[in-house]
Amino acid sequence: MVLMLKLEHLTTLVENNRAAAQSPVKEFALGGKQFSFNSVPAIMGVINLSPDSWYRESVCVTAEAVIRRANVLRAQGADIIDLGAESTLAHAARVATEKQIGGLLPVITALRSANILLSVETYQPAVTRACLEAGANILNLTGAGRSDEMFRMVAANDAAVIICYVQGTNVREVGDFDFSVEPVSMMYEYFSRQVETATKNGVEKILIDPGLGFYYGNLQDSAARVRHQMNVFLNTFRLRPLGFPICHALPHAFEYFGEEVRCAEPFFAVLAALGKTDLFRTHEVPRVKAVLDTLKSY
Repeated sequence: MVLMLKLEHLTTLVENNRAAAQSPVKEFALGGKQFSFNSVPAIMGVINLSPDSWYRESVCVTAEAVIRRANVLRAQGADIIDLGAESTLAHAARVATEKQIGGLLPVITALRSANILLSVETYQPAVTRACLEAGANILNLTGAGRSDEMFRMVAANDAAVIICYVQGTNVREVGDFDFSVEPVSMMYEYFSRQVETATKNGVEKILIDPGLGFYYGNLQDSAARVRHQMNVFLNTFRLRPLGFPICHALPHAFEYFGEEVRCAEPFFAVLAALGKTDLFRTHEVPRVKAVLDTLKSY
């Protein structure tokens, strides 16, 4: 028998977790822009400086291309631009720290001078320090190593941090996803510890990201991975009692969408919105904005 997501699943989920669904999250300003997460979701547009990133529309390999693309994404409705200099794909080449910094700093300087809010995705302390000191507003932290050091840098620069759920040192060094405990419960415990460490080190602006999971060995099977992702999206609101807004990167599920792969992120945006996501990280800014605008009209 083939199962399909139905209204009854959502009803049961909410009835069993009603208090979590009603929990407010912290709101704060970034670069002078106030984010009212409890009432207005925000959009983060993605730009990849690495040619290994498979989402071709997001790849920009020159500073000029990054700056041009960032301005387009802002015009399309992105509140924040997320920059990444190394792909998280398992087969992607590792990018030397110096090369990452060399590629990121010129565009951070140019884009911040244009008042574009920036996030930098990294797990490396040297890249973090250089980018925050250059004016990046958010550290999109894709690793769990050296947390105290990373959080101190965020606090010293009055920046925000997105704490990503990673079962390993960083997203490039993981094995199989541990399903021995219900995933959202594991995430809650992980984020509770990381948030405590972050606040202890002076960080006040925090978002949490449950993670896509495509880099784990046992989630390479498309059915297993998409099932896991759908479950996490819909259960996201159970993390709200932690008190901080939730960021989700939207996946592609190209095995299902095929030639219509650019419709995948808007589809997952609906599930993420139902799960009370606060910040949507996407390669498809105008499509996801259209979805969110339509949901607001209800």
